Amino acid sequence: MASKKLMMTILWIVFVFLQSCANGKPQVPCLFVFGDSLSDDGNNNNLVTLAKCNYRPYGIDFPKGPTGRFSNGPQLLGFEDYIPPFATARGKEILKGVNYASGAAGIRNETSGQNQGDRISMDRQLKNHETTMSEINRMLGNNHNTTVEYLSKCIYSVAIGSNDYLSNYFLPQYYPTSRLYTQQQYAVVLIDQLSQQLTTLYQYGARKLAVFGLSEIGSIPLERSLCGNGTKGSACVDNINNAAQLFNDRLKSLLSQLNNKLTNATFIFINATEIGATSPSLASMVADVPCCKVSNITGLCKPFGNTCSNRSQYIYWDAIHPTEAMDALFAGRAYKAQSPNDASPFDISHLAQL
Repeated sequence: MASKKLMMTILWIVFVFLQSCANGKPQVPCLFVFGDSLSDDGNNNNLVTLAKCNYRPYGIDFPKGPTGRFSNGPQLLGFEDYIPPFATARGKEILKGVNYASGAAGIRNETSGQNQGDRISMDRQLKNHETTMSEINRMLGNNHNTTVEYLSKCIYSVAIGSNDYLSNYFLPQYYPTSRLYTQQQYAVVLIDQLSQQLTTLYQYGARKLAVFGLSEIGSIPLERSLCGNGTKGSACVDNINNAAQLFNDRLKSLLSQLNNKLTNATFIFINATEIGATSPSLASMVADVPCCKVSNITGLCKPFGNTCSNRSQYIYWDAIHPTEAMDALFAGRAYKAQSPNDASPFDISHLAQL
């Protein structure tokens, strides 16, 4: 079933929607994005890593061409211009927000390092945000209270954790974590570290935080190919998806705890698995193969390779990341929930209004 084969991109979601309000002004003054390749918009371009895509056919449907976004088209977030990657963000544009996300990044610092190369882990992204905060404070006259008030109105998007499974726990030839922890124990370890990272964001001034759960990461084309066919392959896919659900269950509980613990903070949980499983339009889309010709090593599009002509009918752009069409579908439900299970305690539209 197509809805079971979904992995969403995050770079996306709030852009156009946050722009739609009275007098054409954004609902929030700024957006800060943390995460992995589902959100990266160019931070990996100059790194020594397999996890970058600043080449054709990426960006084939984007006027600016390939910019480092892991998709075929734009991943807008609703301001007049794009939220710049930290790697190139300069001057007053940072007042509208910065994207710190990095392809192959994880909650854990070692994730992807042995098999992908350089990447900017969540801890390093937080250090980069600290640099941005200092610069914003300078722009606002070195007035701490003014800076705190400004940042409290921004939305912070956090979408990370997939690589801690696909490029760590389920790669025993590179990483020992699956020998050190059961799946239940590993979920606890990840959530404990993510809790510290989210608390650090709060201490930096974040008050409106949208945190995304994992989708059924075992169902992406890359993992299905690695798992193989038949009963054994199906069990492999289910095993990965079950591990992701353990993470999601604990993440949702964590965010509820943080809402009760941290004064004036609002954390919302976006349920990627629920949105994927209950979107009827996915049933008619191609879900078992990617749109572009992919590398068997990385799962990314081959440089200057061929692509499908009917991209709006495909769920996956490459063997890992969704198409622009999928981004648009998810954007609607993350921003304005169609089901009580899409987001908790409410969706992004309500978060923006706080």
